[in-house]
Amino acid sequence: MKHIVLALFIGLTKVSAQAQTYPDYSEIYVNDFADLLPEENEAHLREKLKELREKRGIEFTVVTIGVMSDYGYVGEIEPFATGLFNFWAVGDAERNDGVMMLVSRFDRKMRIEVGSGYGTAKDAPMQEIIDEAILPRFKRDDYVTGIESGVDAVIYDLTGSFPGEFDANLAQKAINRGKSLLDWLGGWIFAILAPLLALPLQVYRRWQRNKPRFCPNDDTRMVRMDEGWDDKHLQKGQITEEELKSVDYDVWECPKCDHVTVEAYKAWFSPYSACRSCGYRTVEGETEILEAATTSSTGRKRIDYHCLNCDDRWHVVKTIPRKTSSSSSSGGSFSGGSSSGGGASGSW
Repeated sequence: MKHIVLALFIGLTKVSAQAQTYPDYSEIYVNDFADLLPEENEAHLREKLKELREKRGIEFTVVTIGVMSDYGYVGEIEPFATGLFNFWAVGDAERNDGVMMLVSRFDRKMRIEVGSGYGTAKDAPMQEIIDEAILPRFKRDDYVTGIESGVDAVIYDLTGSFPGEFDANLAQKAINRGKSLLDWLGGWIFAILAPLLALPLQVYRRWQRNKPRFCPNDDTRMVRMDEGWDDKHLQKGQITEEELKSVDYDVWECPKCDHVTVEAYKAWFSPYSACRSCGYRTVEGETEILEAATTSSTGRKRIDYHCLNCDDRWHVVKTIPRKTSSSSSSGGSFSGGSSSGGGASGSW
């Protein structure tokens, strides 16, 4: 009996192992299977990685996928990343100096896998890059900036130069650092000015919400009810909107005739949209890439909508435009490198 159980276990293990696959690459620089990168940003990344390969001979590839289970794998990202790295054979076959940045969007995991030629020397630097340059952006769902910042930081760690500076002298690098500082300061200036520019709108809304109301029946000054008491005058959908912070309601009551007025104030920035059935702003959406777009064909994505008020559910399938064909040098193949599992990982 034990032999039968053991044989069944081995058989199931083999089936499970055989079920795992890896995606084939369409080019050696950027394979955005999860469709996280707009074409312009993808092209910019491609030029950086192409320059790195041409100037320093290092193969660095960026890969995004929807979820690892699409390829028959469930678990931590490290074994999957190492397997994909070796399946594609990233990096020079003798130096084993390739690098792969893998982002699994819906697993909310990522890894920077490095070739075996680095040993463990790059584990700590890659972890620092993930923790400081990438994950803070990913936690805000800013995948574009996170990936771009991470790529720049990895290239600098590998070469001592940022993209576009491989042939620059010290003076030119200093000028570039000055430009970067100005860009950084510009971002901070915007961050400071934006709230100031929004202040008049906030002041107007506060005045609008606090100005006196008078009863249309007897002209008595009305009283705004506290948040804890106004729910009895709201519909279920309105209460749900307040819980989701997509709409805030003020309830005014006449102390003389009990006339009630309900006023709605939509949130300026909310991830929730209006429901097709109940009309309340209580709908959340989740996107799944069904077929990634390539340079030769369009892709498809499915958006699943769910109303948190009336529980209506529906989905739409949209076409992802075909990607613009890049230069022919984006094709080709990797050079036969391998990884022994070095690098670093992160989750958000």
